Amino acid sequence: MAHEEDKGGSVMIGRLKGRLRPAEVGWLAIAATALALFFGQIVVASADDSNVGIDKFAFTPATLTVKPGVTVTFENHDGTIHTVIGVGGMFRSKALDTNDKFSVVFDKPGEFAYFCSLHPYMKGKIIIAP
Repeated sequence: MAHEEDKGGSVMIGRLKGRLRPAEVGWLAIAATALALFFGQIVVASADDSNVGIDKFAFTPATLTVKPGVTVTFENHDGTIHTVIGVGGMFRSKALDTNDKFSVVFDKPGEFAYFCSLHPYMKGKIIIAP
């Protein structure tokens, strides 16, 4: 059974093929791909990117890797107010309304977690790598 779990969603779709119509299998595959792309966005970020968007109650990308000395700009694209608060108090934005921006320069290597104080389930991380 552990071997099948290692194969991920393809095993589940394979088991359902005999039970579902082809159209249902197609929709299931599309939904699985969409979820993989969404959650993949949480992990993957460009090394040269220095912007974090705030949209649909999420930081995008949720993890951003940049070099020391880079300015990271957070921009709120939501129709509601958000904040950007560094865990441990390293940085703190004012309340950001729609299209407001907040920038931070990260000089030292390390990992810096942050969140929205108004919506604490919104979390992200900046990784400063030499």
